[in-house]
Amino acid sequence: MDVLRTPDSAFDAVPDFAWKPRYAVTSDGLRMAYLDEGAGPVVLLLHGEPSWSFLYRTMIPGLLAAGCRVVAPDLIGFGRSDKPAALEDYTYAGHVEQLRSVLFDGLDLDDITLVCQDWGGLLGIRLAAEHPGRFARICAANTGLPDGRHKLPEAWWTFRNFVARTPDLPIGFLVSAAVVTPMLPEVVAAYDAPFPTAAYKLGALAFPDLIPQDADNPATPANQAAWEVMRAWDKPFLCAFSDSDPITGGGERMLIAKIPGAAGQPHTTITGGGHFLQEDRGPEFTAVILSWLRSLEALP
Repeated sequence: MDVLRTPDSAFDAVPDFAWKPRYAVTSDGLRMAYLDEGAGPVVLLLHGEPSWSFLYRTMIPGLLAAGCRVVAPDLIGFGRSDKPAALEDYTYAGHVEQLRSVLFDGLDLDDITLVCQDWGGLLGIRLAAEHPGRFARICAANTGLPDGRHKLPEAWWTFRNFVARTPDLPIGFLVSAAVVTPMLPEVVAAYDAPFPTAAYKLGALAFPDLIPQDADNPATPANQAAWEVMRAWDKPFLCAFSDSDPITGGGERMLIAKIPGAAGQPHTTITGGGHFLQEDRGPEFTAVILSWLRSLEALP
Protein backbone atom coordinates (compact mmCIF):
# COMPACT_ATOMS: atom_id res chain seq x y z
CA MET A 1 0.00 0.00 0.00
CA ASP A 2 1.39 3.40 -0.98
CA VAL A 3 0.91 5.93 1.80
CA LEU A 4 1.25 9.71 2.03
CA ARG A 5 2.10 11.51 5.25
CA THR A 6 1.44 15.23 5.66
CA PRO A 7 4.62 17.08 6.71
CA ASP A 8 4.56 18.35 10.28
CA SER A 9 5.32 21.84 8.97
CA ALA A 10 1.85 21.95 7.37
CA PHE A 11 0.38 22.32 10.86
CA ASP A 12 2.65 25.13 12.08
CA ALA A 13 0.02 27.84 11.64
CA VAL A 14 -2.96 25.91 13.03
CA PRO A 15 -4.52 28.17 15.70
CA ASP A 16 -5.69 27.28 19.22
CA PHE A 17 -4.51 23.69 18.99
CA ALA A 18 -1.35 23.38 21.07
CA TRP A 19 -1.82 19.78 22.19
CA LYS A 20 0.93 17.49 20.98
CA PRO A 21 -0.15 14.54 18.83
CA ARG A 22 0.65 10.99 19.76
CA TYR A 23 0.92 8.18 17.26
CA ALA A 24 -0.01 4.50 17.11
CA VAL A 25 0.19 1.89 14.39
CA THR A 26 -3.06 0.32 13.23
CA SER A 27 -3.46 -3.39 12.60
CA ASP A 28 -2.92 -2.75 8.88
CA GLY A 29 0.35 -0.92 9.47
CA LEU A 30 -0.75 2.71 9.17
CA ARG A 31 0.18 5.51 11.55
CA MET A 32 -2.80 7.04 13.31
CA ALA A 33 -2.46 10.36 15.12
CA TYR A 34 -4.47 11.05 18.26
CA LEU A 35 -4.68 13.35 21.25
CA ASP A 36 -4.69 11.81 24.72
CA GLU A 37 -4.96 14.47 27.40
CA GLY A 38 -6.01 14.55 31.03
CA ALA A 39 -6.87 11.85 33.54
CA GLY A 40 -10.25 10.56 34.61
CA PRO A 41 -13.30 9.14 32.82
CA VAL A 42 -12.55 8.59 29.13
CA VAL A 43 -14.34 10.81 26.63
CA LEU A 44 -13.69 9.67 23.07
CA LEU A 45 -14.21 12.38 20.46
CA LEU A 46 -14.69 11.11 16.91
CA HIS A 47 -14.75 13.52 13.98
CA GLY A 48 -16.19 12.97 10.52
CA GLU A 49 -15.97 14.10 6.90
CA PRO A 50 -13.84 16.06 5.95
CA SER A 51 -12.57 17.35 9.30
CA TRP A 52 -10.00 16.18 11.86
CA SER A 53 -9.54 16.40 15.63
CA PHE A 54 -9.03 20.17 15.27
CA LEU A 55 -12.84 20.27 15.09
CA TYR A 56 -12.99 19.71 18.86
CA ARG A 57 -10.48 22.39 19.87
CA THR A 58 -13.06 24.59 21.65
CA MET A 59 -14.48 21.61 23.53
CA ILE A 60 -11.34 19.91 24.78
CA PRO A 61 -10.43 22.59 27.39
CA GLY A 62 -13.83 22.37 29.08
CA LEU A 63 -13.75 18.59 29.17
CA LEU A 64 -10.25 18.60 30.64
CA ALA A 65 -11.19 21.21 33.25
CA ALA A 66 -14.08 18.98 34.34
CA GLY A 67 -11.72 16.09 35.00
CA CYS A 68 -12.09 14.02 31.85
CA ARG A 69 -9.45 12.12 29.92
CA VAL A 70 -9.93 13.23 26.33
CA VAL A 71 -8.94 10.96 23.45
CA ALA A 72 -9.40 12.39 19.95
CA PRO A 73 -8.01 10.43 16.99
CA ASP A 74 -7.59 11.57 13.42
CA LEU A 75 -9.19 9.00 11.15
CA ILE A 76 -6.89 7.41 8.61
CA GLY A 77 -6.87 9.75 5.60
CA PHE A 78 -7.41 12.84 7.75
CA GLY A 79 -5.50 15.22 10.01
CA ARG A 80 -2.01 14.06 10.94
CA SER A 81 -2.81 10.40 10.26
CA ASP A 82 -1.45 8.47 7.28
CA LYS A 83 -3.25 8.84 3.96
CA PRO A 84 -3.32 5.78 1.68
CA ALA A 85 -2.78 6.81 -1.91
CA ALA A 86 -5.43 4.65 -3.61
CA LEU A 87 -9.19 5.11 -3.36
CA GLU A 88 -9.77 1.38 -2.92
CA ASP A 89 -7.64 1.41 0.24
CA TYR A 90 -10.51 3.15 2.06
CA THR A 91 -13.36 0.94 3.26
CA TYR A 92 -15.97 1.21 5.99
CA ALA A 93 -14.74 -2.00 7.63
CA GLY A 94 -11.16 -0.78 7.35
CA HIS A 95 -11.91 2.43 9.24
CA VAL A 96 -13.70 0.49 12.00
CA GLU A 97 -10.80 -1.93 12.36
CA GLN A 98 -8.21 0.85 12.38
CA LEU A 99 -10.00 2.56 15.26
CA ARG A 100 -10.48 -0.72 17.10
CA SER A 101 -6.83 -1.66 16.90
CA VAL A 102 -5.60 1.71 18.18
CA LEU A 103 -8.27 2.38 20.82
CA PHE A 104 -8.50 -1.15 22.24
CA ASP A 105 -5.34 -3.08 21.33
CA GLY A 106 -3.14 -0.01 21.73
CA LEU A 107 -4.73 2.23 24.36
CA ASP A 108 -6.94 -0.41 26.03
CA LEU A 109 -9.72 2.14 26.54
CA ASP A 110 -12.67 1.04 28.64
CA ASP A 111 -15.76 2.58 30.23
CA ILE A 112 -15.83 5.01 27.30
CA THR A 113 -18.15 7.96 26.81
CA LEU A 114 -18.39 8.23 23.02
CA VAL A 115 -19.06 11.68 21.53
CA CYS A 116 -19.53 11.38 17.79
CA GLN A 117 -20.61 13.52 14.83
CA ASP A 118 -20.98 12.82 11.10
CA TRP A 119 -18.79 9.81 10.17
CA GLY A 120 -17.65 9.77 13.77
CA GLY A 121 -21.06 8.28 14.52
CA LEU A 122 -21.13 5.90 11.57
CA LEU A 123 -17.85 4.49 12.85
CA GLY A 124 -18.26 5.01 16.58
CA ILE A 125 -21.76 3.59 16.97
CA ARG A 126 -20.75 0.61 14.81
CA LEU A 127 -17.67 0.12 17.00
CA ALA A 128 -19.79 0.32 20.15
CA ALA A 129 -22.23 -2.24 18.76
CA GLU A 130 -19.39 -4.63 17.95
CA HIS A 131 -17.61 -4.08 21.30
CA PRO A 132 -20.35 -3.03 23.73
CA GLY A 133 -18.34 -3.94 26.79
CA ARG A 134 -15.90 -1.12 26.07
CA PHE A 135 -18.53 1.63 26.10
CA ALA A 136 -20.48 3.08 29.01
CA ARG A 137 -22.58 5.64 27.12
CA ILE A 138 -22.96 7.42 23.77
CA CYS A 139 -23.66 11.03 22.80
CA ALA A 140 -24.64 11.30 19.14
CA ALA A 141 -24.59 14.67 17.37
CA ASN A 142 -25.69 15.17 13.75
CA THR A 143 -25.03 11.56 12.85
CA GLY A 144 -26.62 8.14 12.50
CA LEU A 145 -26.04 4.54 11.48
CA PRO A 146 -27.28 3.97 7.90
CA ASP A 147 -28.03 0.33 7.18
CA GLY A 148 -29.08 0.24 3.53
CA ARG A 149 -32.78 0.63 4.22
CA HIS A 150 -33.12 4.38 3.77
CA LYS A 151 -31.85 6.94 1.27
CA LEU A 152 -30.18 10.05 2.61
CA PRO A 153 -31.82 13.46 1.97
CA GLU A 154 -31.35 15.56 -1.14
CA ALA A 155 -28.92 17.90 0.63
CA TRP A 156 -26.59 14.95 1.14
CA TRP A 157 -26.87 13.91 -2.51
CA THR A 158 -25.93 17.44 -3.55
CA PHE A 159 -22.81 17.10 -1.41
CA ARG A 160 -22.07 13.59 -2.70
CA ASN A 161 -22.36 14.65 -6.33
CA PHE A 162 -20.09 17.63 -5.73
CA VAL A 163 -17.47 15.32 -4.23
CA ALA A 164 -17.79 12.89 -7.14
CA ARG A 165 -16.97 15.54 -9.71
CA THR A 166 -14.32 17.42 -7.68
CA PRO A 167 -11.11 15.39 -7.23
CA ASP A 168 -9.32 18.36 -5.64
CA LEU A 169 -11.85 18.99 -2.89
CA PRO A 170 -11.80 22.45 -1.25
CA ILE A 171 -11.80 21.00 2.26
CA GLY A 172 -11.82 24.22 4.26
CA PHE A 173 -14.56 25.63 2.06
CA LEU A 174 -16.72 22.55 2.60
CA VAL A 175 -16.46 22.92 6.37
CA SER A 176 -17.12 26.66 6.24
CA ALA A 177 -20.17 26.11 4.04
CA ALA A 178 -21.71 23.82 6.67
CA VAL A 179 -21.59 26.17 9.65
CA VAL A 180 -23.82 29.03 10.72
CA THR A 181 -21.12 31.30 12.16
CA PRO A 182 -18.57 32.54 9.58
CA MET A 183 -15.15 30.98 10.08
CA LEU A 184 -11.96 33.01 10.28
CA PRO A 185 -9.53 32.54 7.36
CA GLU A 186 -6.96 30.91 9.62
CA VAL A 187 -9.55 28.36 10.76
CA VAL A 188 -10.49 27.54 7.16
CA ALA A 189 -6.75 27.13 6.47
CA ALA A 190 -6.44 24.74 9.43
CA TYR A 191 -8.97 22.40 7.82
CA ASP A 192 -6.99 22.58 4.57
CA ALA A 193 -3.66 21.98 6.34
CA PRO A 194 -3.69 18.13 6.28
CA PHE A 195 -4.13 18.11 2.49
CA PRO A 196 -1.19 19.79 0.67
CA THR A 197 -2.34 18.46 -2.72
CA ALA A 198 -5.27 16.57 -4.21
CA ALA A 199 -3.36 13.31 -3.77
CA TYR A 200 -3.85 13.58 0.00
CA LYS A 201 -7.64 13.90 -0.24
CA LEU A 202 -8.68 10.37 -1.20
CA GLY A 203 -10.08 9.61 2.25
CA ALA A 204 -12.49 12.52 1.90
CA LEU A 205 -13.31 11.51 -1.67
CA ALA A 206 -14.04 7.93 -0.62
CA PHE A 207 -16.35 8.52 2.33
CA PRO A 208 -19.65 9.41 0.60
CA ASP A 209 -19.91 6.19 -1.39
CA LEU A 210 -18.98 4.03 1.60
CA ILE A 211 -22.30 4.87 3.25
CA PRO A 212 -24.68 1.90 2.89
CA GLN A 213 -27.86 3.06 1.18
CA ASP A 214 -28.89 -0.18 -0.44
CA ALA A 215 -28.63 -3.92 0.07
CA ASP A 216 -25.61 -4.25 -2.23
CA ASN A 217 -23.26 -2.01 -0.27
CA PRO A 218 -20.48 -4.06 1.39
CA ALA A 219 -21.18 -2.38 4.75
CA THR A 220 -24.92 -3.10 4.77
CA PRO A 221 -24.81 -6.51 6.54
CA ALA A 222 -22.46 -5.29 9.27
CA ASN A 223 -24.50 -2.15 9.91
CA GLN A 224 -27.73 -4.13 10.04
CA ALA A 225 -26.07 -6.43 12.56
CA ALA A 226 -24.97 -3.37 14.54
CA TRP A 227 -28.57 -2.17 14.60
CA GLU A 228 -29.66 -5.47 16.13
CA VAL A 229 -27.32 -4.69 19.01
CA MET A 230 -28.45 -1.08 19.27
CA ARG A 231 -32.11 -2.12 19.43
CA ALA A 232 -31.21 -3.79 22.73
CA TRP A 233 -28.75 -1.09 23.90
CA ASP A 234 -29.85 -0.06 27.39
CA LYS A 235 -26.87 2.09 28.35
CA PRO A 236 -27.39 5.87 28.28
CA PHE A 237 -27.71 7.23 24.75
CA LEU A 238 -28.02 10.99 24.34
CA CYS A 239 -28.88 12.90 21.16
CA ALA A 240 -27.51 16.45 20.91
CA PHE A 241 -28.33 17.53 17.37
CA SER A 242 -28.21 21.11 16.09
CA ASP A 243 -31.13 23.09 14.72
CA SER A 244 -29.64 24.04 11.34
CA ASP A 245 -28.28 20.91 9.66
CA PRO A 246 -30.06 20.06 6.40
CA ILE A 247 -28.42 16.63 6.20
CA THR A 248 -29.13 15.07 9.61
CA GLY A 249 -32.01 17.26 10.79
CA GLY A 250 -34.68 15.03 12.33
CA GLY A 251 -32.39 12.01 12.34
CA GLU A 252 -32.36 11.96 16.11
CA ARG A 253 -35.99 10.82 16.13
CA MET A 254 -35.09 7.38 14.79
CA LEU A 255 -32.25 6.96 17.27
CA ILE A 256 -34.45 7.96 20.19
CA ALA A 257 -37.30 5.71 19.04
CA LYS A 258 -35.20 2.59 18.39
CA ILE A 259 -32.51 2.61 21.09
CA PRO A 260 -33.77 1.66 24.57
CA GLY A 261 -30.97 3.57 26.29
CA ALA A 262 -32.28 6.81 24.80
CA ALA A 263 -35.44 6.63 26.90
CA GLY A 264 -35.57 9.29 29.58
CA GLN A 265 -32.33 10.98 28.52
CA PRO A 266 -32.15 14.81 28.31
CA HIS A 267 -32.03 15.00 24.52
CA THR A 268 -31.09 18.47 23.36
CA THR A 269 -31.41 20.59 20.24
CA ILE A 270 -28.48 23.00 20.19
CA THR A 271 -29.62 26.26 18.66
CA GLY A 272 -27.45 28.20 16.25
CA GLY A 273 -25.52 25.18 15.07
CA GLY A 274 -24.98 23.93 11.54
CA HIS A 275 -23.68 20.51 10.55
CA PHE A 276 -20.40 21.15 12.37
CA LEU A 277 -21.95 22.20 15.66
CA GLN A 278 -18.53 21.91 17.31
CA GLU A 279 -17.49 24.94 15.24
CA ASP A 280 -20.68 26.89 15.81
CA ARG A 281 -21.47 25.99 19.41
CA GLY A 282 -18.52 24.11 20.88
CA PRO A 283 -18.77 25.43 24.46
CA GLU A 284 -22.54 24.93 24.49
CA PHE A 285 -22.11 21.37 23.24
CA THR A 286 -19.50 20.78 25.94
CA ALA A 287 -21.89 22.04 28.62
CA VAL A 288 -24.56 19.61 27.40
CA ILE A 289 -22.14 16.69 27.65
CA LEU A 290 -20.87 17.64 31.10
CA SER A 291 -24.36 18.22 32.50
CA TRP A 292 -25.40 14.82 31.20
CA LEU A 293 -22.34 13.06 32.65
CA ARG A 294 -22.95 14.67 36.04
CA SER A 295 -26.61 13.67 35.96
CA LEU A 296 -25.42 10.08 35.45
CA GLU A 297 -22.87 10.48 38.27
CA ALA A 298 -20.12 9.74 35.76
CA LEU A 299 -18.42 12.98 36.83
CA PRO A 300 -18.40 14.71 40.24
